[in-house]
Amino acid sequence: MAVIAIYSVKGGVGKTTFAVNLAWCSAAISRRTTLLWDLDAAGGAGFMLGIDPKKKRSADEVIARESDPAKLIKSTGYKDLDLLPADDTLRALDRQFDRLGKKKQLAKITGTLGRTYERIIFDCPPVLNETSAQVVRAADLIIVPLPPSPLSSRAFDIVVDEVKEQTKKHPPILPVLSMLDLRRNLHREAREQNPKWPAIPQASAIEQCAVRREPVGAFAPRAAGARGFAQLWTAIERKLAKL
Repeated sequence: MAVIAIYSVKGGVGKTTFAVNLAWCSAAISRRTTLLWDLDAAGGAGFMLGIDPKKKRSADEVIARESDPAKLIKSTGYKDLDLLPADDTLRALDRQFDRLGKKKQLAKITGTLGRTYERIIFDCPPVLNETSAQVVRAADLIIVPLPPSPLSSRAFDIVVDEVKEQTKKHPPILPVLSMLDLRRNLHREAREQNPKWPAIPQASAIEQCAVRREPVGAFAPRAAGARGFAQLWTAIERKLAKL
């Protein structure tokens, strides 16, 4: 079992799009039993997978172990891919972790879920608090989407500092250029400065994920965006194999 966190302290960088598409790649390409765990109260992962939220709000009960995660996990309709959905109770997740006072609470829960799932992917909120610290301690690999901009570079530096601060032997961090458009000077410069980083292109098919509420590989497998996520997933699997 491996835990992969899609994380950035900056919003609007494509975290949920990455999480949904990589989870689909895990299940569809690698044929791994995969759980996408949405830790963001906005609930974007469920929306993008066509799953509407339940009226009963209880996502936070999983963290406190007051509820069996299996009771909240939902099938996505894609083979080997399940979702642990978010709801607005997660807005107070940071305070809940503080009250529990257990620094590896999230890691313990994922350890239990690992008996069922080979890959667990976190869609993380853009925060810098105890929630992000719990994610760092639970993750085997952290993926940081970075649209080519100075603010994104600064956000990446903050993520690196946070990861190093939270654990002595920190998980590897994989930066990924997102929404890359090589017609733009700034984007070309970012690519030239980081030629070895994986990249996901700016593509209309990827933008359609939120409209169609499907991963891009499910409806446009030959599109550049689908190929980009498939290549990124291959790189992730290779990195995990070396851990």
